[in-house]
Amino acid sequence: MSVDLLTVKRVAHLARIAVSEEDAERMTGELNAILGFVEQLNEVDVSDVEPMTSVTPMEMKKRQDVVTDGTKAADIVANAPATEENFFLVPKVVE
Repeated sequence: MSVDLLTVKRVAHLARIAVSEEDAERMTGELNAILGFVEQLNEVDVSDVEPMTSVTPMEMKKRQDVVTDGTKAADIVANAPATEENFFLVPKVVE
């Protein structure tokens, strides 16, 4: 896969980045070098490599998946100017 000048300008336009003509030409070469490196990575055989979450062997910490109310409702509305039954009261904005 390679990138041409038109593709660089289109991506810059989509990202809302102003790119001059000479910067676009320079970026074309840089992006093609990056894509060439990524293509080299695709050639590496990783079929016998197990997925890792860390470079050091460790077991992931897990917690029980339990639904709770958080028991924090009173703490959350404690500094609100107006509340009612642990709900924020706000002024009416739509007539």
